Amino acid sequence: MSADHRFTDATALAQAFSTGEADPTEAMQAALERMERLHPALNAVIHPRPERALAEAEASAQRWSRRRADGDALGDMSDTGVPFDGVPMAIKDLGCEQAGEFHHAGARFLVDLGWRGSLDSHLYGLLRGAGLVSVGRTNTPEFGTTITTEPDAYGPTANPWSLGRSPGGSSGGSAAAVAAGIVPVAHGNDGGGSIRVPAAACGLVGLKPTRGRASTAPRLGEHRGGFAVDGMLTRTVRDAARCLDIISRPAPGDPYIAPPLGPDESFAGALTVPLPPLRIAVSTGSPGRASPPVRRAVEQAADLLARLGHRIEPDTAPDGWFSAELADHTIVVRTVGMATELAGWEERLGRPMTSDDVEPANWWSAELGASLPASMYVQALEELARWRRRVMAFWNADAPTGTNTPEGDGFDLLMTPVLADVTPPLGYLADPADGARRIAELAAFVNQANVSGQPAISLPTAVDADGLPLGVQLHAAHGGERLLLAVAQQISNADGFISLGDLPPESP
Repeated sequence: MSADHRFTDATALAQAFSTGEADPTEAMQAALERMERLHPALNAVIHPRPERALAEAEASAQRWSRRRADGDALGDMSDTGVPFDGVPMAIKDLGCEQAGEFHHAGARFLVDLGWRGSLDSHLYGLLRGAGLVSVGRTNTPEFGTTITTEPDAYGPTANPWSLGRSPGGSSGGSAAAVAAGIVPVAHGNDGGGSIRVPAAACGLVGLKPTRGRASTAPRLGEHRGGFAVDGMLTRTVRDAARCLDIISRPAPGDPYIAPPLGPDESFAGALTVPLPPLRIAVSTGSPGRASPPVRRAVEQAADLLARLGHRIEPDTAPDGWFSAELADHTIVVRTVGMATELAGWEERLGRPMTSDDVEPANWWSAELGASLPASMYVQALEELARWRRRVMAFWNADAPTGTNTPEGDGFDLLMTPVLADVTPPLGYLADPADGARRIAELAAFVNQANVSGQPAISLPTAVDADGLPLGVQLHAAHGGERLLLAVAQQISNADGFISLGDLPPESP
């Protein structure tokens, strides 16, 4: 973006469009220029669409001009919805299918085929309906199965805060594009921390919505045991809220439906609702699970919440939150999911998949999943359902979000780290000998919300001694995004965020 708008959020940029202070065509030209200039350093947007993006931005500029002429431009954005007409965005190259656009999911065999989407997904239709304009699709690890973005097919994406560091994954390309000032918002999805991890690594707001909040229609249904949900990476809480208002539209036949909002409620509207004192549990896991800088970041955020009037209870987490058996059962679901993914491609391509088609870790996962009996998969789902009911008793059903869960232990929120340490160097998590162990240690705080289906948000509240961002994570009860966003806005208003404008000199 231009010097004036490079780190402007989507809400402010749309406001500038509405008043004529900024022009969608010029903003898109600046975004495309920055995307092209930074690509050699970042490798974030791997499928740019400059001609189509510019044409769509020009159409947006004409619509804004007509609105201003008719007196319909929204100089004061409402809380019930914001027209992001002409605001640049990026789409992760995993899910969110776009008709005619490359869609490779980080997989070599799809690159070789030049595979393109054949339809617009329900989600992409909602984003385009809100006026957002995609600059292109972003890099992702193969099938999104890890928390760093280093696919063999496209090479690694760099973290704008430090180019030798991982941007996280699997929405790492999207996070890098937002953090580097290419776009103010970007699509991601989260099946095991894949929105929250890159948000923490890149100093962004990353909201994983409640299961079923964003539809996967029409292509996907029961995807990876229901662990994954789509969402957005943003610079501000208000953009996170307004993006959630845009994408929270179920489609007929969705296997999961999140608790609906009231007739006069919106996620953006929650940002201005006064909050009573909340009961917030805080946990950094067992001793040694989180590094000292991460523990300090969580403690500092907890101190801030205490100063805001909330009741903080340290060293407290739901019963079984860090259970080892959770990992055992999720491995079953994930490996069967990988086997199912490849079986689906076999059917679409009319040929068997081989070890030459996919990366070794995913081939191993698919072979293991294909070898497991169906009864083991069903048993794993049942065990995870029992775990989910056990941990849900922790949350307060009477929190100011209108959730409909049985009355629990009285906690409104749980705060934990996102990652157990600062984001590591590129290559550290992709190491073939030790990468799996390193990933398990670093990502010990994110899988729980995917299994439970709860909403969780990563907030950029601190930096370590080297100036690298650290994220803290808040979890709410099922359907509790309004509460998460309200508390996140409180933290933001209290100067509890790091600034993307303070990217270190090494960054692009």
